[in-house]
Amino acid sequence: MPFALGLALALSSALGATPASTTPSVVPTLGIAPQAQTIRDQVAEYFYDIPVMVDIAKCESHFRQFNKNGEVYRGKLNDRDVGVMQVNEDYHLGASEKLGIDIYSLEGNMEYARYLYEREGTTPWNSSKPCWGNTQSAKLLASAGK
Repeated sequence: MPFALGLALALSSALGATPASTTPSVVPTLGIAPQAQTIRDQVAEYFYDIPVMVDIAKCESHFRQFNKNGEVYRGKLNDRDVGVMQVNEDYHLGASEKLGIDIYSLEGNMEYARYLYEREGTTPWNSSKPCWGNTQSAKLLASAGK
């Protein structure tokens, strides 16, 4: 018996392992963990029916809800703009709180952005329109008269 094989058998015996010939033939099923969704994926899923909002999120925050320190992502030009959809605290914090929506969470930020979109269309994001205004989704929206 080669030394390595003998050493392996001795170790497995010492550790209480059963020899391969008596090991049950049942192989446990490995659960596959779901893949972590990126913020981009979550935004695309949430706004599947309003694709221009995905383009707006890309332009506004580059799909960032939090900064590298784990704090809510704030706008570079206006630090009162928060989260993936850059909801402005000065204009919308009070209304979002009355609705029970937390604009500092990803889900709440998207929920409030949908609320705004349903009432005002893309107007709240007009400052970033040069970035998203020529996207395919924006052109489709415009051709639909919205």
